[in-house]
Amino acid sequence: MLAEERRHKILAIIQKEGRVVAKDLADMFDISIDSIRRDLSIMEEQGLLQKTYGGAILHNPTPKVRTLPQPESMRYGLAATHQNAISKLAASYINVHDTVFIGGAGIQFGMLKHLPSHFPYTIITNSMKIAEELRKRENITSYLIGGKLRCDSAGSMIDTLAIEMIRKFTLDISFITGGGIDSQGISTATPEGAAFTRAVSEISRKNICLAPHEKVGHRMFVMSAPMEAIDLMITDQGASETAIHEIKRKHVQVIFADEKETERVNNEMA
Repeated sequence: MLAEERRHKILAIIQKEGRVVAKDLADMFDISIDSIRRDLSIMEEQGLLQKTYGGAILHNPTPKVRTLPQPESMRYGLAATHQNAISKLAASYINVHDTVFIGGAGIQFGMLKHLPSHFPYTIITNSMKIAEELRKRENITSYLIGGKLRCDSAGSMIDTLAIEMIRKFTLDISFITGGGIDSQGISTATPEGAAFTRAVSEISRKNICLAPHEKVGHRMFVMSAPMEAIDLMITDQGASETAIHEIKRKHVQVIFADEKETERVNNEMA
């Protein structure tokens, strides 16, 4: 098969499925993974797709970044496989007697079903939605940060009172995220939300960024935490290859959640 013909077939697959995995393509066409990566690089230069760390996704030159809170049914509904994989891997970093922060984003809410249940630890949150779930867990000591109530679905407190209160704690791990994640850091839509996340990152011994691929490579209105403050970023194979390389240059450890393993476990439980 000629290279041009192969690339036409790759484009047809990605247009149908939205993404491709380099290893799967190498097996399909019985060629080396390096050859597939060259194909994907050429197709990216032609504006046909965007390379990711494990393959490629459809090219989207003007991605729409949501600036308003999602409805509760979407934010806390059934998570996508890659988001669930990130949430599951993140929860595995909690150790006995740790004090950790979990906010009210959907991917943070997704951690709750994966939280360790066989040893004691403490969780601090500024989200009424998260707190309501945590208070039922016998092995978890939980604290809800106070402040001005917001009308968002998480009931998150991010005002001056909340910032003053969170600074009274010392955290072993903070799990933080944002609407945009790039080499400069984590960004969000509002100065208040950014200020609260920044305060959390400053009192934590270890900052873990939860970074689903749809957030990676984008930047929102205001910076929450610089990338230099992040110790570990958990993302998925759909993340932009270019964006990941730029983030790694900031000496941030980047790991990829195993979507296939999470999907397999979910299917076995179904």
